[in-house]
Amino acid sequence: MRIGVDTGGTFTDVVAVDERTGEVVTTKTPSTPANPADGFITGIEKLGEFDVSSIVHGTTVATNQLLEDRISELGFITTEGFEYVLEIARQSVPDGYGNSYFWVKPPRIVPVHLVKTVGGRLDHLGEEVRPFSEEQAAEAARWFRSKGITAIGVCFLHSYANPEHERRMREVLEREHPEAVVSISSDVLREYREYERSVTTLVDAAVKPAMRRYIANLADRLGMPFSVMKSNGGILSAREVVNQPITTVLSGPAAGALGAALIASTAGHPSVITLDGGGTSTDVAVVIDGEPSTTTEGSIGRYPCKIPMIDIVTVGAGGGSVAWISPEGTLKVGPRSAGADPGPLCYGRGGAEVTVTDAHVYLGRIPPHLLGGEIPLDVAAARAGIEDLADKLGLSPERTATGILEISAFNQSNAIRRLTVKRGLDVRDFPLVTFGGSGPLLACRLIDILGLPAVLVPPGPGNVSAFGLLTVDVKNDYVRTHVTRSLDLEAAARIFGELESTAAEALDREGFDDPVHARSADLRYYGQAYEVRVPAPPGEVDEGWRAEVTARFHDAHEKLYGYAYRDDPRHTVEWVNLRVSGIGPITRPAIRRLEGDFPEREPHTRAVHFDHPTPETPIHQRAALAPGAVVEGPAVIEEYGSTIPVHPGFHAEVDPFGNLVVRPGKPERAADEEGE
Repeated sequence: MRIGVDTGGTFTDVVAVDERTGEVVTTKTPSTPANPADGFITGIEKLGEFDVSSIVHGTTVATNQLLEDRISELGFITTEGFEYVLEIARQSVPDGYGNSYFWVKPPRIVPVHLVKTVGGRLDHLGEEVRPFSEEQAAEAARWFRSKGITAIGVCFLHSYANPEHERRMREVLEREHPEAVVSISSDVLREYREYERSVTTLVDAAVKPAMRRYIANLADRLGMPFSVMKSNGGILSAREVVNQPITTVLSGPAAGALGAALIASTAGHPSVITLDGGGTSTDVAVVIDGEPSTTTEGSIGRYPCKIPMIDIVTVGAGGGSVAWISPEGTLKVGPRSAGADPGPLCYGRGGAEVTVTDAHVYLGRIPPHLLGGEIPLDVAAARAGIEDLADKLGLSPERTATGILEISAFNQSNAIRRLTVKRGLDVRDFPLVTFGGSGPLLACRLIDILGLPAVLVPPGPGNVSAFGLLTVDVKNDYVRTHVTRSLDLEAAARIFGELESTAAEALDREGFDDPVHARSADLRYYGQAYEVRVPAPPGEVDEGWRAEVTARFHDAHEKLYGYAYRDDPRHTVEWVNLRVSGIGPITRPAIRRLEGDFPEREPHTRAVHFDHPTPETPIHQRAALAPGAVVEGPAVIEEYGSTIPVHPGFHAEVDPFGNLVVRPGKPERAADEEGE
């Protein structure tokens, strides 16, 4: 069995695939925030006894540490004369000029009194201008040791062109301060732009101690090797990933986007929007032609992380998002979450605030239990909480609960607009694939708000991220800055060769002796501040190769910004970065058509509130719905890990692969019969 384990804010999801038969087994268990390894082990134990060939893990250890700003004291070592690079930062103000009068610059990741500089200087080509000062380096190392600072980031000017000074600094730290955990920028991000490279390196140093402890604890308890999902859409062995833990900052959400992309493509929808609704947050991505969009301009919390990652927008709109009243007396939802512990009021674990899940329970849209009855819910506690909040707002309890869900739906729709409308994509052209435990609950409202053509809900939506972990290749990304308006073909070929050799060595350690290398390049028009990444063909780097990459840049620029300077000699193309992704392909689990006998189960009923109370709403069990089955709203479809409310005026149909396709209006057959 191959196992995927995704640790979320509320639940830990587990999927196992039998490599001989293709049979898929899924389960869930509550997450254990105090020690995520406990939930991991419990989830695997729930599967039962069998032989395990491999385990892939999606973790939120690094993500949560950054989102919750749990960063202990860090040290920063940089080039003499550049001690204020973090203080200067960037000129941008969040939310534009309208916020500039009130915005206060947040504290730097390292305050200036914990920054040390070392003599020595390289130019932009990597040539030594001044020699590295061993004496100042040793003095800085001893100073950090005396202060008890054990996590240190090193970023020297132009070290992307020549890492020699940074490597010597690391050697000095290992000698003078052996307890220190050290990250150097030429290992983390060998790319120019000092501020982003410095912060990315410091984030790596910040999360490294916790990740090392977590991985070591998990490895001891498992007693076998395992791999970890990376933000770039690949996996890497745990023993390797602890050296660059920053690559895991979007571990779980990346797996969800990849799993949803495979499911949707198999069902005939290669271009979709994915929405992963969990207990703490909602993660949104765009998939074009079966591949999620990627970026190197991401951030986690307030920290820019300039590493390759799947382009995901995250909002605090999950099942555990807390409803609260602003000082102005208006209803707000999120971004703060009740999480898994204490959780929503209905969990009965001491939660004291109303959440989105409590609103669903109050309106009858989810049953009075989770996971098929494994976790009973305290409906009375949810009802009391909603009624108390309603009294404070001066609204009825029904309007209060409905308002909570409406705000949550608009929070999710705004995240979708950020990735589509604001980037020139028409959201009405994309079906939405929604998954996660809370993902399908607001499907019908999102269709209404955004004008979506359909929402696709995969089988076992709560386990799609864990399933996605089993669809992922081993992948490493390497970059080298090479800024030039006249590309030296021999130099480019040499750089690609070095990057591919490094990638091959890393994949050889992972057991791949025949890796795939994917090249790309970052280009811009001379004078622009930021660049556009385009794929570069394999093979010989010659004039034809350069012309092909340049043509791809013009096309990509026009698609992104609406214009290009193909035939204008006044606008020279400038090359900025050369990149290589080393890929070790794996065999993906097959997604099979739904076959077999389906138990005949008459739906039972319960009172559900949509726009109006519906005392006897049909409650269907998803396992009893065969391909072609149609459920018209108002109705609710329940399964082990999730629930799909079908509002009045909507219908859901089961496709050949078991996906529920939710659309507005009546099904075609019913509409035809009504017309006749």
